[in-house]
Amino acid sequence: MDTDNSNIIRTKSKSFAIRIIKLYGYLCESKNEFIISKQLLRSGTSIGANVVEAAYGISRKDFLAKNYIAFKECAETIYWLELLHDTGYLTEQEFNSIHSEAVELSRILSSITKTLKESPDPVSKK
Repeated sequence: MDTDNSNIIRTKSKSFAIRIIKLYGYLCESKNEFIISKQLLRSGTSIGANVVEAAYGISRKDFLAKNYIAFKECAETIYWLELLHDTGYLTEQEFNSIHSEAVELSRILSSITKTLKESPDPVSKK
């Protein structure tokens, strides 16, 4: 199953995952922060992994579920970014840059899930 936003979200979520991996390395090496950054690494890279899984979903329901998981992972990632910022591990500039990208991903994923929930299933008889 695929939507017009699938290619956009796949590209953006992969690019975001790369930024998260680099941020993880920076936080570990430069800030000696290992706990929250590991959580950030897991949730931030999980977004794209779930988006890719959604593209190979066996049904519309599966596609929607995987995109919704990606949406929730994005929300968790935003939380970890805020926590890193609020504790001084990320400067205002570092935070704003990656946070805005996470919010953009969240909006796209929200749009995908909302559209799928509201539109009728072309295969369903309901």
